[in-house]
Amino acid sequence: MGSILISRSLARALLASAALAASVVLAGCDTDQVSLATNAKANQPVPPKLLAAMVEKNMDLQSPILVRLFKQEAELEVWKQTRSGQFALLKTYPICRWSGDLGPKVREGDRQAPEGFYSINPSQMNPQSAYYLSFNTGYPNAFDKALGRTGSQLMVHGDCSSRGCYAMTDEQIAEIYSLGRESFFGGQKAFQLQAYPFKMTPVNMAKHRNNPNMAFWKMIKEGYDHFEVTRQEPKVDFCEKKYVFDAAKPADAKRDPVFDASAKCPAYVIPEDIASAVREKQAKDETEYAKLVAKGTPVARMNTGIDGGMNKIFAAKIPEGSTGLSEGAEGTTLQMLAMAKAPGTIPGHVNPPKPNLDAAASAPQEEPVTASSAPATSTRVAAAAPAEKSQDKSQGGGFFSNLGRKMGLGTADTTATTPPPQATASVAPATTPTTPPTAASRLKAAVTRFVPGHDKSKDAAKDAPKPAVAAKPAKPDTRLAATRPALKPSVSDAAGDSGQLAGAAPVVQSNSFDSRFGAVK
Repeated sequence: MGSILISRSLARALLASAALAASVVLAGCDTDQVSLATNAKANQPVPPKLLAAMVEKNMDLQSPILVRLFKQEAELEVWKQTRSGQFALLKTYPICRWSGDLGPKVREGDRQAPEGFYSINPSQMNPQSAYYLSFNTGYPNAFDKALGRTGSQLMVHGDCSSRGCYAMTDEQIAEIYSLGRESFFGGQKAFQLQAYPFKMTPVNMAKHRNNPNMAFWKMIKEGYDHFEVTRQEPKVDFCEKKYVFDAAKPADAKRDPVFDASAKCPAYVIPEDIASAVREKQAKDETEYAKLVAKGTPVARMNTGIDGGMNKIFAAKIPEGSTGLSEGAEGTTLQMLAMAKAPGTIPGHVNPPKPNLDAAASAPQEEPVTASSAPATSTRVAAAAPAEKSQDKSQGGGFFSNLGRKMGLGTADTTATTPPPQATASVAPATTPTTPPTAASRLKAAVTRFVPGHDKSKDAAKDAPKPAVAAKPAKPDTRLAATRPALKPSVSDAAGDSGQLAGAAPVVQSNSFDSRFGAVK
């Protein structure tokens, strides 16, 4: 009986969505609602799987939405109001690319994706975007302007390319756009966008305790906490160049307080039920934070020149992909995600974040996937980790090989294929007359030539031919033709083999994104 009711509700939602879309297409008046769906891309219906999720979560198709963004986790959350009046999480989308560093945007051209609270109204939705579909974040808001911060056209858009924006795949932005469009059709005047450096947990606050942006982050955490305890969109005001959340007029006041971001704060109060719940949450957070600091939780490494981040699900699909400043969920690796299905088409011109070379030099880092392959033959970039010392020696490397790598030599020998399970000993490279000398061997010969009293007979014994082994298989060509149809299939309903990324292509180092950035987003 329950499944029948869900099916009927889903059918009604589909019919309502189709009827509304048809009415918009036929309408002739120039309104915000009509401008939201002026072409087929902007008029795509909400996918059936999302409609089914709304039915299960007691949500209406056109109820209000709220969006949260997290840089470090590289995630975009869409929350939707239930019939109870509170917001519940509808869906989490991995972010394909964001640029800049953790921290707010300060000036035009700094490549920073904004952080803070912004309001998105229908006029900010762009159905004619050069990046499939998009909406403007509304940066700078009154707080940003009060601090003299500059910047424009900061978007959430498709195309997986970013220069100060939050970039999704085209299929993802089609879904997110449709959810925003339906909420406006349902009467929502504007939906709130909350952009954070990371989820404002005690662990993350402890990791970033020395960051110079911490004062700003604590201020916007106040709004994060208001939403967490109420599951209601917090009312946002600005005064004295700071954020104020859920402000109300005092009991003896005759009118609502008037706020000005650059002026002194007016008299206001925060409703006691909200204030007490926030205080309780913050007390727990501060206690946990103090414990983490006391036990020596490591401080996060500051930006070492990496430009932004990318969710692991996308980094795993790109040769030599890196998550940059983003982090994945606990227990997941790029290798685990290499065969998973990506939520949308990754364009061939995607420019992944650069790996953190300074961190790699001081601590073991996860090895990026260099090719998509079957689980039994996963190809990875080799790293000089302690567990691999015995293998280095067996390959005749030793001191000279390590020295060569430090000097930037021997790059032709830095990839290794995982041996089959039956192999029980480290495999030495085959030595045949036709094999060209490696950079490490050339370096060794050059050094020993100038070492006084060096016994070359020992080198001859070391360099005696060893049993040959099967040559490494040629590296497979993983390039696929990039396909960019005019209309993208829904992320929720896309079909296909989960082991293959539709439209994937190798990274192309070009200025295609910068040359196109002048176009209207």
